[in-house]
Amino acid sequence: MDSTMGSQQMSFMYLQGKSLKMDKEEVALSTFLIPTCVAIASAALLLLHISVSQTKSARPDASSRDSPSLRRQITSLGGSTIFAFYLVRLLACVALVVIGAIELVRSRSSVDTALICIFLYTTILSLSSLVASYRWSRNSIRHLNTVLCATFATYAYRDVYPLGTYKVVPQDGSDGCFTWVKIGLLFLAGVLVPLCVPRKYVPVDPKHPKTPNPEQTCSILSRLTFAFMDSVIFKAYYSPSLPYEDLPSLADYDHAEYLKKRSFRHLDPTIVTNRRNAFFSLVRVFTWEFSVLSVLVLLQSVLDFATPVGVKNLLGYIETNGVNAAFRPWVWIAWLFLGPLLQTMASESYLYITTRQVVHAEAILTEVILEHALRIRVKAETDDEEDRKASETSISSNYPSASASPSQSESDMATPPDSGDEEDQKTLQSDTHSRAATNATEATDATDTTLRPGSSSSSKVIKSKEPSKVSALALTTDSSKNPKSQKINSEKAKNILGKLSNLVTTDMQNITDGKEALRLIIQVPIQVALCVWFLERVLGWSAFVGLATIIILFPIPGYFTKLMQSRQKIKMKKTDARIGIVTETLSVLRMVKFFGWESLMGDRIKDAREEELVYVKKLRLLELASGLSNHVIPLIVMLVTYATYTVVMKQELSASKVFSSMVVFEKFSMLMWRVMHYVNQSVNAKVSLDRVTEFLYETELLDTFQTHPHTSGSATSDGLIPVTAPPPFPTQEIGFRNVAFSWSNDYSGNSDEYQSGLSTPTSTRSEPFEPSISSSVTPTSQSPRSIKRQFTLKIPDEVIFQRNAINLIVGSTGSGKTSMLMALLGEMHLIPRNSGLHQSWFNLPRGRGVAYAAQESWVQNATIKENIIFDSPFEATRYRQVLYQCALEKDLELFQAGDETEVGEKGLTLSGGQKARVTLARAIYSNAEVLLLDDVLAALDVHTSKWIVEKCFKGDLVKDRTILLVTHNTSLTHPIAGNVVSLKDGQVAKQGTVAEVLGVSEVEQVDGPSTENVENVETIETIEQIEDEIIGNHGGSNGEGDGTKSKKSPPVEGQGKLIVAEEIQIGNVGWPAVRLLIKGLGGQHVILFVASVFASFLLSESAEIFQTWFLGIWASQYERKDASEVDVVFYLVGYSLILLFVVVTFAVGFIIYLYGALRASRSIHKQLVQSVLSSTLRWLDTTPTSRVITRATQDMRDVDGPLPNQISNLLRLTIMMIGQFCSVIYFSPAFLLPGILVSVAGALCGSIYIKAQLPIKRIQSNAKAPVLAHFGTVMAGLVSVRAYGVQERFIKESLTRINYYSRPSRVFWNLNRWIDVRLDLLGNVFSASLAAYLVYVSHGQAATIGFSLNMAVMFSSSILYYIRIMNMFQVRANSLERINAYIEIEQEPKPTKEGVPPAYWPSSGDLRVENLSARYSPDGPQVLQGINFHIKSGERIGVVGRTGSGKSSLMLSLLRCIYTDGEVYLDGISTSTINLDDLRTKITIIPQMPELLSGTVRRNLDPFDQYDDAALYDALRSAGLYSIQSEDENARVGLDTAVASGGGNLSVGQRQIIALARAMVRESKLLILDEATSAIDYKTDAVIQSSLRHELKGDVTLITVAHRLQTIMDADKIMVLDAGRIVEYDSPKELLKNESGHLRALVDESADKEHLYQMAGGVAT
Repeated sequence: MDSTMGSQQMSFMYLQGKSLKMDKEEVALSTFLIPTCVAIASAALLLLHISVSQTKSARPDASSRDSPSLRRQITSLGGSTIFAFYLVRLLACVALVVIGAIELVRSRSSVDTALICIFLYTTILSLSSLVASYRWSRNSIRHLNTVLCATFATYAYRDVYPLGTYKVVPQDGSDGCFTWVKIGLLFLAGVLVPLCVPRKYVPVDPKHPKTPNPEQTCSILSRLTFAFMDSVIFKAYYSPSLPYEDLPSLADYDHAEYLKKRSFRHLDPTIVTNRRNAFFSLVRVFTWEFSVLSVLVLLQSVLDFATPVGVKNLLGYIETNGVNAAFRPWVWIAWLFLGPLLQTMASESYLYITTRQVVHAEAILTEVILEHALRIRVKAETDDEEDRKASETSISSNYPSASASPSQSESDMATPPDSGDEEDQKTLQSDTHSRAATNATEATDATDTTLRPGSSSSSKVIKSKEPSKVSALALTTDSSKNPKSQKINSEKAKNILGKLSNLVTTDMQNITDGKEALRLIIQVPIQVALCVWFLERVLGWSAFVGLATIIILFPIPGYFTKLMQSRQKIKMKKTDARIGIVTETLSVLRMVKFFGWESLMGDRIKDAREEELVYVKKLRLLELASGLSNHVIPLIVMLVTYATYTVVMKQELSASKVFSSMVVFEKFSMLMWRVMHYVNQSVNAKVSLDRVTEFLYETELLDTFQTHPHTSGSATSDGLIPVTAPPPFPTQEIGFRNVAFSWSNDYSGNSDEYQSGLSTPTSTRSEPFEPSISSSVTPTSQSPRSIKRQFTLKIPDEVIFQRNAINLIVGSTGSGKTSMLMALLGEMHLIPRNSGLHQSWFNLPRGRGVAYAAQESWVQNATIKENIIFDSPFEATRYRQVLYQCALEKDLELFQAGDETEVGEKGLTLSGGQKARVTLARAIYSNAEVLLLDDVLAALDVHTSKWIVEKCFKGDLVKDRTILLVTHNTSLTHPIAGNVVSLKDGQVAKQGTVAEVLGVSEVEQVDGPSTENVENVETIETIEQIEDEIIGNHGGSNGEGDGTKSKKSPPVEGQGKLIVAEEIQIGNVGWPAVRLLIKGLGGQHVILFVASVFASFLLSESAEIFQTWFLGIWASQYERKDASEVDVVFYLVGYSLILLFVVVTFAVGFIIYLYGALRASRSIHKQLVQSVLSSTLRWLDTTPTSRVITRATQDMRDVDGPLPNQISNLLRLTIMMIGQFCSVIYFSPAFLLPGILVSVAGALCGSIYIKAQLPIKRIQSNAKAPVLAHFGTVMAGLVSVRAYGVQERFIKESLTRINYYSRPSRVFWNLNRWIDVRLDLLGNVFSASLAAYLVYVSHGQAATIGFSLNMAVMFSSSILYYIRIMNMFQVRANSLERINAYIEIEQEPKPTKEGVPPAYWPSSGDLRVENLSARYSPDGPQVLQGINFHIKSGERIGVVGRTGSGKSSLMLSLLRCIYTDGEVYLDGISTSTINLDDLRTKITIIPQMPELLSGTVRRNLDPFDQYDDAALYDALRSAGLYSIQSEDENARVGLDTAVASGGGNLSVGQRQIIALARAMVRESKLLILDEATSAIDYKTDAVIQSSLRHELKGDVTLITVAHRLQTIMDADKIMVLDAGRIVEYDSPKELLKNESGHLRALVDESADKEHLYQMAGGVAT
């Protein structure tokens, strides 16, 4: 019986064991089913892929398989390192097969059979990755990694996960060490190798591979930790400075060429013709990036709760002593390390992609903006101040990093021109539609025919079926008949160049700042939901009470934000006003110095600055209120929640609940701040994107690119107006027929008025113009303070220019000569007739090229040689011929570097005549068949003008070329002319041959009287004499030497460089820059200021730490007492009082600091402005205006906000981190050493990072300047660029410069990621280590541990924040360095009490000069030597001399604008003893190129409201304005006529007249005219000279520098200068008696010498 029972028991136990074994095997089979299925699916997909590939592709080339070498295979896989990793993985897979085989032999189970099959499959895949081609190797690796990871995850679940629990045991423990070996091999092959193996470089464009960037070849782990940045980091750390060449090369996908190809099909308005907001276009460009970012944001939002979950469970374990705990404490300690680490990697990956998008978006938008800018119509803008506010709608505190700097227009336009900015504009164009932008140059033998009625709501280009002419187009919908359309067009056209500047600076910054909009959409809602869920799990339904409190209180920060937005708009207006004044002042700084207006302009800037600072203060106070509300509201919510939980719900507030929920409430606080911040940035980005969209679709374009959105009638389906019948004559004709042109498509006239204008050339108003207010106001609804002139070029008949000949275009000042050239170039808007369109046309064949020389010469900031060669191939012989024929050879000898001399910004190293000849040389050197020359002789003296006519216009280089020459000098040029067109008041007065148009009477009207045939005046001897004078003995014909020329030594490299390279600071920010800010903050009481701020912040931060400790004390009461015994009210009141104390102390410190920041902003700005206004002319010559504007805008922006904020944040963070660290050490003294080690490691990482980041940021800042400068250059010469058809060349240059800027930008952003990962890693190590110490070593109370962990987490997160702010301060402080450098520049002498002249001085214009010498720099050559002369009061003195003789230098020396020796006495007092401002206010000089302020004529004559209108009208009349007034009432100029920036809407002659009137208003005793009437026709010049003789008082001394001899021949005396010395000085009559004299030679060579002799009172010889 017993034996039976025993056998039954044994049988039962055997069956039970067998059942357990079967259950275990079934469980194993079920878990291992996952990797088995993955392997089967992988094999099936791979086989399918192979079969599909074989059916689709042809049989592989056998030659490619012949004798494959190991080296070739290694190279194809990416190199030996990659091959070694693959080999290690193969060995691991083989080892797994061996282990699997051993286990299969031992157990013979189905699980082991499945496993060995899996391992065999992975071995085959691993072998394939080694021996297959690169394509199949990649496919094999994808499948291999998937299978290995699935298998490893299965083993981790079965055997690793149970180690962290109390209840589950490893399932494969019976296998012994084999299990852990397999897990190790799977981890090596499936995780470690894929993470660590580098990637092969695969070029984006295989045909054009680039140098690979480390981020393209680094491993996944290196990419996640940004270890690929180590090389540049340590290279920067161990070198004093990091040169640009040491930066990593730009990745393929970062190149502007690739980005342009990728994005323009979504952004280019010529491709995307239906209006689409730029935001949606960018979304399409970055669709993949946004998808990845969405996943990363979601992952980051979830992982962000790793810390509160870990703290809650760890403290819960301590509170219960591990009772019923599911996981061991080391799991939560590891979670405190790994959770935040994963969150960091997700966050940094998000930021990596986002910042890459920022660089890409900046490049793309800069490109598309400039591409479109190359299509816009350049017009003079004369809008009101409010309309010029480009950033008016911006909400952020960002304002232009550099405001627009208006440059001079290119030509003598009756309306408009090229104003641009040298600093803040960028340039680029697209490949895909560059043909549209340059279609005129690509068309064969003709221009393309297109239309343009309205704004460019969609921009398409159509070509005429008959490409010979540009036909007039039928406007079935006139803008004048559509008031709404007209209003939009008018408003959108205003100040387009200023808007361009803001688009590529301020708006670009706003758009890139809006990159966090995705967080607002995804992260914020998810985190709010997770916060509520977590708090509900911890604190029950009291969390919903807290949520309700948030909802109730949330409108408070919203209200403050709304107030901030409204104040911000006003502040931006004030900022724009200040920037506008600064920009305009800097653009006309020479005029300001000439007139002695430095103090007045300084006061005006100061007033604007004070108005701006008022709103800065209001904004900062609102920021305080908003910041406090965002900080206090979460604390109130926490207080309400705890009160509800303890008082209402009667629950215990344990340490685990307090400190875990406290972390979540802190996240709530950050979330509220982020919502405000993200909303603010997103709104700003939307406004800027709307502005970009508006620019792309509503900017007025050239007619070539225009469409009409509302065309009816015979319009085509795409909205373009059809082209009518072609003209009935040859296609190569140049001219017009029955057309009119305006400078804008918002021309207020209608077609009927236009037809009447064509049929009636004269205006209905024929009475003379009177100086009255009413006469200057047109009968319109415009404001009398700003009246816009409307100029129209009307050609009712046919005008045909003669081919292969010189065609003169003549007329009085403002008659429309330049406008005719602009109309031919397509720069003006065509106004067609309503009927008979088949007879309306204009044409300029471009098939053989067009060259254009503007009156206001456009030169690039390059060498003279580069400016002449331009876009043409270099031919040495032709180049020498051009130099010879354009009389540039001797000029080049004056420069030490010859033709390698840099011309500087706007050509400031060249005189007006030299710039004109360089511009002419560019046109002559080109191979263009048609040359458009706009008054190129105006700035030249008689010698040089005659040389140009004889050697150049009659030379072989212009043979068989068609020249259209605008000129006033008809007596000199009409012998070489084949055709003449005479203009008057914008209409053709006469046309025909020279005899038909320019009879004797006409020549007298235009060029002064001549009593003999000009053609017989010139003689061979005269030309030879001119040749000798111009080129000396330094060259022969055709520019070739005759063998006697002394060879000039080749210029040393860099010798001709004028513009000083912008300095790049080395190392950390210097003490002088920091001292500048500290002194500004503290004012006269620096120590008291610092002590007050420090004490306030110390109390505030200490109270915050005490607040956390107080909550821990509250929670610990529930461990010691029963819940009913805890005095909840006491702790609630105590917590509330602590909170109130924190708010008060922080607010006091903030307000004290705010007034210090305002004081610093005011002081530093004042010092900067005063320094620049007091600088020398030489400094201005060597410093581009753009750099100065950058200091006053972008750098001052840093001083106004970020820098003071960063200093206060650093101070607060320092106090807070010291308090947190001390709190941790107080409760855990043994952790002092680890804490110090972590802090030292963080500091070391920070120092390494800053050492690398500072030079890279400086390189980045300086790399952006070339992009902006190039943009400014192109926009300043937009007409010339389009005329030459060289857009593509400038596009390529722009792409190169963008790449140059993108390279340091990418490195800069990646460096931030590098430091983030490392500091977060250190912080996580610190927190996890402290948690391990507190749990396993100290065994403290839960409240103490919670408090310590809370402080540790905050401290570790603060390390990164501290380093980041420190670095940001170092980077931003670069602005302080730059400002401080400009404060310490060379200054002119300061005013002194001793330098104030007597009140009566000067009582007369008596001028005596004794032994005067002058030079432009202290160590430069003398430009004047031993000048001695005496001018009696009231005398009129003429000064003549060839280019470079020292005429302008003498005038500058009289004003002490350059370095002088000797004495100058004015009215008996030496000017060297007089303060400069007093001297210059008493002497008035008018330069050749007048500089006007934007506003009205009244503002230009009297900018400081010192005179009444009667005096201003008298000055205009005396200056000769009324003698050139148009009969067209709309084109007249009066006191209230609007003046564009730089005077762009006035011709050069009109500007000179206004400048002359401004000088006459001052009633100075000494008046200097330096070529002040060079651009005025001879008739008007004679009127002006007569007016000066009769209008000036008898004691006013007049010095006139002129090339026109008739301007100065009736002077009392004439001074002839040569090489800086006076060679003749006497009355004209006496000088003409000297047959070998210089003046006699000049007069004898003049076409009107008889008239000149009569003027001088001499007799002809």
